[in-house]
Amino acid sequence: MTAAHLTVEETRTAEDAVLVLTGEIDMATVGDLRAATERTIASPPIRVVLDFGGVTFCDSQGLSALIGLNRDVAAAGSRLVFVNVGDFMGRLLDITGLRAAFDVVD
Repeated sequence: MTAAHLTVEETRTAEDAVLVLTGEIDMATVGDLRAATERTIASPPIRVVLDFGGVTFCDSQGLSALIGLNRDVAAAGSRLVFVNVGDFMGRLLDITGLRAAFDVVD
């Protein structure tokens, strides 16, 4: 069994900070995602875009972290947007009823 791994790569434009996520979002990696988002909103862009194109897994801890990040980004005066949610994340958001809680761009 291998340990969960998540990489977060940030790119910025004038309006967006895009965090490209690759790997698993779970109890072992949510701290990395939170830390990256906190660094991003320290100098807030208009939008924080989470790109889920490389996400292979997300558990309840990951979903809970995403809810918290949504709140934190809004409190910083920015907007959190999900892109490239794919089949796995899209189904997870639908099953849990959380799709409506997030700004998901297909």
